[in-house]
Amino acid sequence: MSDTTTQPRGRIGRIVAASLIGTTIEWYDFFLYGSAAALVFNTLFFPSADPLVGTLIAFVTYAIGFAARPLGGIVFGHFGDKIGRKKLLVLSLLMMGGATFAMGLLPTYESIGVWAPILLTVLRLVQGFALGGEWGGAVLIVSEHGGDKHRGFWASWPQAGAPGGNLLATGVLSLLAAVQSDAAFQSWGWRIPFLLSGLLVMIGLWIRVSVSESPVFLEAQAKAEAAAAAGVKEEAPVVEVFKRSWREVLSAIGTRFGENISYYILTSFLLVYVTVHLELPKSTALNAVLIGSAVHFVTIPLWGALSDRIGRRPVTLIGSAGMAVWAFVFFGMVDSKSFVVITLAVTAGLLLHGAMYGPQAAFISEMFDTKVRYSGASMGSQLASILAGALAPIIAVELLKDYGSSTPISIYLCAAAVITTITVAVTRETLGRDLTRNKQDEDLVPVPVSAGGDRG
Repeated sequence: MSDTTTQPRGRIGRIVAASLIGTTIEWYDFFLYGSAAALVFNTLFFPSADPLVGTLIAFVTYAIGFAARPLGGIVFGHFGDKIGRKKLLVLSLLMMGGATFAMGLLPTYESIGVWAPILLTVLRLVQGFALGGEWGGAVLIVSEHGGDKHRGFWASWPQAGAPGGNLLATGVLSLLAAVQSDAAFQSWGWRIPFLLSGLLVMIGLWIRVSVSESPVFLEAQAKAEAAAAAGVKEEAPVVEVFKRSWREVLSAIGTRFGENISYYILTSFLLVYVTVHLELPKSTALNAVLIGSAVHFVTIPLWGALSDRIGRRPVTLIGSAGMAVWAFVFFGMVDSKSFVVITLAVTAGLLLHGAMYGPQAAFISEMFDTKVRYSGASMGSQLASILAGALAPIIAVELLKDYGSSTPISIYLCAAAVITTITVAVTRETLGRDLTRNKQDEDLVPVPVSAGGDRG
């Protein structure tokens, strides 16, 4: 399957739509919690005299969701490599949507005391577990349906589900904040976006169950069954990943490190910084993220398409090196307290993030062989989510609380971007890889230095 012409455009379009819609819904659920943690959970579930302390505790439960993601990646990756991508994608959507809907029904601390944050934390763990299996399956089913020539473009569409979900979550919260008083939103309005998840999941399932299984996986499964019939015993995918592909796992972690941290600082932490530190209305931050996410959503596939022309590494390096510099410009612009300037700061930051995020699905998918691809991609990405994304809002809030300044946060963000820059610089280019072949059996298609950089 060396070219997209082997897949009818209508078929790959359906696959992309199913992955994008499902991923958007799952990220809507996940980001909704992050926004609510910054805006209402700190007082409704974790009351404290100090607003930053309450917010910090709320973000700890936010991080717990990330802690469950590697476990979800292991479990979903194992079965996804054994029985297929499609079945696991349906299951992840059901789990995520059910947990989010249940959050909308939870009584608060005032009603049931300590049981409120406990139940909220359990549901957050379910969310994290489901999302840990979602990313790998969504990007792989697109990567493996699309051909080699345009894989960066097609595989970037599930990536657009992240800003799509954030756009949807922030948009709903922003709308409610505009039409409700703060008292009404605090009392019951915050529940509406969580309950809305139930309807969104039904739409996502209707689309997702209609897609076909990955042909690359089916081919690999047939080979595995033939090998098993011949008496060849294979190790569990997760075991094989850590025995033979641990370098690729480390590369995936490093590739996602700066991307993960920058995203959660530019979106989730921004809500805290603007409302608590700058004492501006929450609508200022929500609307800035809303506009930035719309631009982010549109441009991620463009970065993916560019990576099909010049390589995954050069595009990623544009984003990571740019973010290392933007880390210091960003907070200076936000401190202006001007809505227009804050929006420009967020939008420019998300454009740089998109350069890292757009090629990432194809880049990481191409690092692993088919029989361990779901496990390898999921483990690399979800371990990065613990080391980076889970801790980013907590570290940022703590730095703000201790220093009362954005400078240490800028240094933290810059360091994360530098780690990704170094990782990508030493990782071999994957552009042009035939996913149906094992790495040890193929030589990657040469790409001129001027077009795709050194093949490593």
